[in-house]
Amino acid sequence: MTRPLRLGVLGLGRAFTLMVPTFSQDARVQLVAAFDPHEAARRAFVDTFAGTAHMSVEAVCADPEVEWVYVATPHQMHAQHVQLAAHHGKHVLVEKPMALTLADCDTMIDACERAGVQLLIGHSHSYDAPVRLAHQLIAAGRIGAVHMVHAMQYTDFLYRPRRAEELDTVRGGGVVHSQAAHQMDIVRLLAGGLASSVRAITGRWDPQRPTEGAYSALISFASGAFASATYNGYGFYDTDVLMDGMGELGNPKAADAHTNTRKRLQAVSDEAAEAALKAERNFGGSLYQAASAKPVAWQHFGPVIVSGQRGDLRLTPTGVQVIDGSGIHFEACPAPDIARSEVIDELWSVGRLSQTPLHDGRWSRATVELCLALLQSQAQGKEITLRHQIATPAPLP
Repeated sequence: MTRPLRLGVLGLGRAFTLMVPTFSQDARVQLVAAFDPHEAARRAFVDTFAGTAHMSVEAVCADPEVEWVYVATPHQMHAQHVQLAAHHGKHVLVEKPMALTLADCDTMIDACERAGVQLLIGHSHSYDAPVRLAHQLIAAGRIGAVHMVHAMQYTDFLYRPRRAEELDTVRGGGVVHSQAAHQMDIVRLLAGGLASSVRAITGRWDPQRPTEGAYSALISFASGAFASATYNGYGFYDTDVLMDGMGELGNPKAADAHTNTRKRLQAVSDEAAEAALKAERNFGGSLYQAASAKPVAWQHFGPVIVSGQRGDLRLTPTGVQVIDGSGIHFEACPAPDIARSEVIDELWSVGRLSQTPLHDGRWSRATVELCLALLQSQAQGKEITLRHQIATPAPLP
């Protein structure tokens, strides 16, 4: 096999924690360097990956062994860290959301283009194999022109341990910045990409968690298609019961998971203790538990149904159900060998096969624009016109 892609990691927190099983098992990548402000995380990186633990972001970007920089730092730092990586001639993989403003997105795109390096945004759940399969079925004309997409997700997001900034919308907190980045990416991908406008309402229902915990949006597309997208992160109902009982990460989920999330938070004494609890649950922390390297199903982001001229698609954790004039059919996605290998599929196709990425800077800037428009629509009480959208690229092979 061609030599693996050599990654340097900025940030060993929650985003990296969820990618550990992928990086540990997929031979196409090698983690060679990392930085995190927590010493325990740096020690764990050396022990787990035998890479170099640097003492600064710049040292990782300057490391000659690093080929790609994986930016998994807090949202508000993405633009600065992408610019630094590009300055050192490194290709960049950036966690979602790409950034918190369109100006930062533009800065990131421009920096990478000037440096002649690639910019890839992920993980978002639009990478998930059933989403990719639905994208392929739509492109092949299986259900004709897409007319409507419905997406819905109910989670316990707001009651998982958070740092203070994650409960402050201005600093990138709340479900719009962190979770709509998944859902809007999926909806745009399946409806053609060219969203034209959105009318949204957001919910802030808990004064102790003073940020958006829910939203509902109606999105219009240039093709005439429309999409409805709803998210509720207040931790009561769980839409995973509609996904064959599979959790977001592709493994069976306990029915009382949301109740237990709220109970654990009630035992935390203050803001500092909550932030410390989050750190301890992440890579290198005393409460860290690695996610399954081989889940029993694919990851997902709740129920998604696509309605076309000649049929409907229902996405599931194991494939895509096709309902058309001839009956009900199932296009299966065999269980993954490695969690989130779809991210490495695209990274490899760009880094070693010189293919055009699907989740590049301009695609992801359009998703950021749509997420920001949800907040703007709520603030102004009106429909918001979108100006930076791009069409869905052809499916990756």
